[in-house]
Amino acid sequence: MPSVHPTALVDPRATLADSVVIGPYCTVGPDVVLGAGVTLVSHVVVDGRTTVGAGTRVFPFASLGLPPQDLKYRGEPSRLEIGENNTIREHVTMNPGTEGGGMLTRVGNDGLFMIGVHIAHDCLVGDGVIIANNVLLGGHVSIGDWAVLGGGAAVHQFVRIGKLAMVGGVTGVEADVIPFGSVIGNRARLAGLNIVGMKRRGYARDEMHAVRGACRQLFSGTAVAEQEAAVAAAYPDSAAVAEILAFIRADSSRGLCRPDDTAAPEAA
Repeated sequence: MPSVHPTALVDPRATLADSVVIGPYCTVGPDVVLGAGVTLVSHVVVDGRTTVGAGTRVFPFASLGLPPQDLKYRGEPSRLEIGENNTIREHVTMNPGTEGGGMLTRVGNDGLFMIGVHIAHDCLVGDGVIIANNVLLGGHVSIGDWAVLGGGAAVHQFVRIGKLAMVGGVTGVEADVIPFGSVIGNRARLAGLNIVGMKRRGYARDEMHAVRGACRQLFSGTAVAEQEAAVAAAYPDSAAVAEILAFIRADSSRGLCRPDDTAAPEAA
C-alpha cells in the first residue's frame, strides 16, 4: 500500500504504485500517475495529466503539472511525463505541453533539477541532465542527454541544447548550443568544448581530438554550412562529429551559438 500522510490531499482517482510515499501537506490530482518508489517529501503539488517515473524524489514546494504559462493554452488535455530516478528539488516548476507544441512536456531519467528550476510547456529534456538553481527554460526548449546548465542561466524559447553541452552560470542562451559545446557570457557565445564531460562518459581520446578539430573547422570564420561537407569528409569515422553535424542540419528557428570571433573554441 502507498504511504500517505494524513494531511495530504490525494484524489482517489490518482494512480499510485504500492511503494509510493506522500508526505505532509501534498496535493495529488485525479489524473496523476506515480510510479514505484516515488517520494513526495512534503508540500508538493502534482496535478494535471502528469506521470512521475519510478524512484523519483520531489522536495517541498515543487509544482508539477499545473497549467502552462501560455496565453494560447485553452485547457487542452496536454501532458507532463517525468522519467525515473530524478531528483526534483524545492520550488521547481514543470508545466505540461500545449496544442502548439505537441501536447507534451517530457523529462528523461536520472536528472537533477535544483532549487527554483522552471521547465516550461513543450520542453523536451533528456537523460542525466543537471540543471542548477534558478535556471529558466522557455517553452519548446530541448535539452540533450547529460547536458549541464549552470545556476541562473536562462534559455530562450525554441532553443536546442545538444548532448553533453555545458551552459555557464548566469548565461542567456538565445541560440542553439552544439553537442559537446560549452557556452558562457551575458549572451551565450561558444567558448570551448565540454572535454571533461566527454571523458566522464567514456569517449576515447581520438574521438575528442576529432570533435576539437571539427569545431575548429566549422567555426573557422566562414559560414558553418559551407564547412559541413568538408568536416564530414575529414572525420568519416567519428560518431561524435556525426552527431554535431546532424544537430546543425536539423530544423531550427534560433541559429547557432558561435565564438565571438574566428578563433576556434578551445577545450573547457
